[in-house]
Amino acid sequence: MTEKLPLPADVKLMNLTASVLFVVFALLVVSTLAAWVSRHPVFAVRAIAVTGEITHSNAVTVRANVASQLSGTFFTMDLARACLAFEGLPWVRRAMVRREFPNRLKVVLQEHKPFAYWGPEGDSRLLNTFGEVFEANVDEVEQAALPRLNGPDGQGSAVLAMYETLLPLFDGMDLTLDQLELSGRGGWRAQLDTGARIELGGGTVAQVLERTQRFLKTLTQVTSRYGRTPEALETADLRHEDGYAIRLRGVTTGVVSGQKK
Repeated sequence: MTEKLPLPADVKLMNLTASVLFVVFALLVVSTLAAWVSRHPVFAVRAIAVTGEITHSNAVTVRANVASQLSGTFFTMDLARACLAFEGLPWVRRAMVRREFPNRLKVVLQEHKPFAYWGPEGDSRLLNTFGEVFEANVDEVEQAALPRLNGPDGQGSAVLAMYETLLPLFDGMDLTLDQLELSGRGGWRAQLDTGARIELGGGTVAQVLERTQRFLKTLTQVTSRYGRTPEALETADLRHEDGYAIRLRGVTTGVVSGQKK
C-alpha cells in the first residue's frame, strides 16, 4: 500500500494563500454587489404609507412635510432619523417607521392628547396626558375648556398628578379647579373658575392633600356664617399651621380654626 506523502511546507503555504485570496475576492464582490444594489434607483423609496393617529393632520400633509428630510434608499435610509423627522411635526408624539420591500415605508403615528394648557396666561404650549409639554396650534384643541397648569421645566408630570389628586376634592364641593401652579420653591397655588385664588402651600402630596381636605370640609360652614356660599370665595391661604385665612366677596375675615371633626 502506497503511503501518501505529506505536502511540502511551501505548497501548504501557497494553498492557504490562494484560499485566503479567494475568500477576500469573494467578499469584495459580494460587498460591491450589495452596495450597487442598495443604491440602485429601483430601490428608491417611492411610497410612504401613514397610519395611526392623524386627527390633527392628514397623510398627504404629513408626507409632504417630511419627504424633503428623508434621504437614502430602501436599504440605506436611517430609520431612527426618519422617526425624528416625523416626531418633529406638530401634534406627533411618537412615530414608528419600518421598511416594506422593495421601495415603501410604513409609518405609524401616535398623537399628543392634550390635557391642559401649560405655562402662564397667553402661553400657547400644551401638556399631554403623559405630563409632557409640547408645542401646537391651540386653536386646533377640540375640547371646549382645558385647565391651565404651570410649573418649572421638567415638572409637568408632577403638576398633572397633583391636579388629578385635587380635582375630585373640588368637584365634590361643586367647585371647578381651573388652574394649578407649582412655584420654583415648591409651593402650590390653585385658582377656581370663579377667579378665587388658593395658596395650598408646599410639602409632600399627602400634606397638601390634608390641608386641602381640611379647608374644603369646613368651607361651607365658615362661609354660611357670613351669609355666603363657597362660590363667594375670593382668596384662601392654607399655609397657616392650625387653620387657614380666607377672604369673601364683600366680607373681611381672619384666620379660621382648622379643628377636625
